[in-house]
Amino acid sequence: MAVGQNNLAVVFPGQGCQFVGMGAELYQRSPEARAVYDRADETLGFSLSRLCFEGPQEALNDTANTQPAVYVTSLALWQVLVARLGVPLPGVAFLAGHSLGEYTALTAAGALGFEEGLRLVRCRGEAMAAAGALAPGGMAAIIGLDHEAVAEVVAEANAQGEEVWVANDNAPGQVVIAGREEALRRAMALATARGAKRVVPLAVSVACHTPLMRGAVARLDEALQRAAWQHPWAPVVSNVTAGPLAAPTEIRAALLQQLASPVRWVESVHTLAQHGVETVVEIGPKEVLTGLIKRIEPALKLYPVTNVESVESVIGEVWGP
Repeated sequence: MAVGQNNLAVVFPGQGCQFVGMGAELYQRSPEARAVYDRADETLGFSLSRLCFEGPQEALNDTANTQPAVYVTSLALWQVLVARLGVPLPGVAFLAGHSLGEYTALTAAGALGFEEGLRLVRCRGEAMAAAGALAPGGMAAIIGLDHEAVAEVVAEANAQGEEVWVANDNAPGQVVIAGREEALRRAMALATARGAKRVVPLAVSVACHTPLMRGAVARLDEALQRAAWQHPWAPVVSNVTAGPLAAPTEIRAALLQQLASPVRWVESVHTLAQHGVETVVEIGPKEVLTGLIKRIEPALKLYPVTNVESVESVIGEVWGP
């Protein structure tokens, strides 16, 4: 691409891309990444870096740890890019993130300081875990049914007095539902009966992006209000509105609403394409969003960044030598 054209977007993943060992090589090979992990450890008062590098997996999968771990690992990769290219990155017109990844995107865009964003995602994870303890639930991916069919399944389940909702509209044929365990099981059975190719329970103990997370709202709202916000250097596409936001008051309100609202990822990717984005760089521990985006907008050029080698590769292929 031609550097300087505003046809690039950078996106960041949410929970589900974590694994024991993530970031370890990055930490060893990049002083910029090492500084990010060291700042995180100091800010949190415990060794998040060791948890990322050595586990155990069960502790890493605890949502109160997962959220800061993914946030920090993604921003460590981001800093390696920034060291080479500067901020703002040439040609980047928009940023976006899936669920937790929206906080990463806002930090990368300068709306939040690194430590401030880290404290927010730690608070968000703790608040969600506490809300999940009060209102237990789960999540499941429905593969092979479109959004409308899944919405009908949810409506049918709820007609029986259940509590289940569409949580993530991830891609055509991949929709995540969430709710109370009994309701979730009923909706999963209904989806199978309607012809879903697969129905996959997710390894989470909370019903993210549903009204069962309302118990987390007050605590997160207080943290969001305390944070120092700036206008981002590029707009960030919101999970809640599926549109670009730049005003701090709008961003803060959308993040609070995001807790109990579905992630409109399909619409968010369409928004990027409609605004002229031609190339998307995904930055995070695993290639999660790249596969989804390929199914949503096949014409987009996609470049995942997951390690030192892919940082160097994307710099050469997207920004030139």
